[in-house]
Formats: sequence, structure tokens, C-alpha cells
Amino acid sequence: MLKNNLEQVKANISAACKRSGRNIDDVTLIAVSKTKPLSDIEELISYGTTEFGENKVQELVEKYENVSTPVNWHLIGHLQTNKVKYIVDKAKLIHSVDSLHLAKEIEKEAAKRNVIANVLIQVNIAHEDTKFGIDESEIFDLIDEIKDFKHIKVKGLMTIAPFVENPEENRVHFRNLYQLLLDIKSKNIDNIDMSILSMGMTNDYEVAIEEGATMVRVGTGIFGERNYNIV
Repeated sequence: MLKNNLEQVKANISAACKRSGRNIDDVTLIAVSKTKPLSDIEELISYGTTEFGENKVQELVEKYENVSTPVNWHLIGHLQTNKVKYIVDKAKLIHSVDSLHLAKEIEKEAAKRNVIANVLIQVNIAHEDTKFGIDESEIFDLIDEIKDFKHIKVKGLMTIAPFVENPEENRVHFRNLYQLLLDIKSKNIDNIDMSILSMGMTNDYEVAIEEGATMVRVGTGIFGERNYNIV
């Protein structure tokens, strides 16, 4: 099942790239493995998958320590400041920086370990009360604070779009985030690299790619429905 699902997702990504005149090499697929067993991850590794996304710090650390082959781990869920120390040297990319308070903690813990933490700023582009992320009106103030940090590298933006039946409804949000990225990039701010746009999940990643996503986060589309009852 996993192999067929993965091949279908890759085919859909290829089709979306063709429709929008993009190079498929410019889009990275992150297999969102939250709640899924290590055996599933090992199977996907055997098919060439190297990028995996986790929502919870504890689960990322456990899989990081037990996977047979080193892969790239992405922390895509909300990150609490008291958990930063556990993953700052394990996550290739932290997608969910949404406050100066969190950024300061990442800077502090990264400095302790003498590493550079690559991060994305999470933007609540659809202004949903239930979602984390800063308002786009606050992003330049946050960037101005972070740009001088020595152990954080801002690599781009991330958003979690609303869950909708019709993915076309999210096109406007993806388009707005892409425009925000271009606006930031045009400022040529030191230490702020707007090369990554992480947006789009199982139900809307094709639309996200058409609107400029460079990373898509696909869980259910690859692994099937999640089991939230695991211990």
C-alpha cells in the first residue's frame, strides 16, 4: 500500500508541476509520519524517501534515535519552548516558529550546542482562531528581531491552510503567502532566506504547488488514516 500511495502522490506532484510550468526538482515531499510506526518509515526509506515530518517532539526524538538509516526530520507541529532543547540539534528544519519568545529559546539552545537551527516562520494566513502562526502584519517586526540571531537561519514561510472539502478554496491563501514571501525576499534582509515555502497537505497539496509551494506535507495520502490511540 505504501509504495502505491507514494507513487500516486509523486505522480500528482509531477502533474501539478507540469500544469504550473514548474520543475519537479523544486518541490520537496515531506512524508508526515506522525503516529505511524517505525516499520512504515523504514519501508518508505527503502523506496528512496528521505524527508519525514513529525508533529510531536517526543515522537521525533524517538524515531530519530531508532531509525536504521539517517534521514531528515522536520518538526511541523507547534513547538513549546520547554521542548526546544530536545530537538534543536535533531530537526533539519523547524517549520513552526510563531513568536519571538520561541525564537529566543531556539537561539539559546542552538548556541549551547553550537549548531545553526534552520527555521520557517509560521503564518496564520487564513486568520483562523484555532491555528497557530503569526498574522502577516506582524511578520516584519518578528523578522527584524530574529535577523541578528547567530544560531538561527530563517529559510522561509509555512502555513497550515483551513481544512476544506474543495481544495480550490485554499488557493487564495496559498497565493497570499507566496506574495508575502516575495515581499520579504525583495527587502534583501541579512540572514533571512526566503527559499522555502512550506504549504499544502494531503487534501490540497496540488493547489499549493500550483501557487508556489516548495515543500508539501503529506501524511494520510501516503500512510493512510492515522491511529491516534498509540501510546
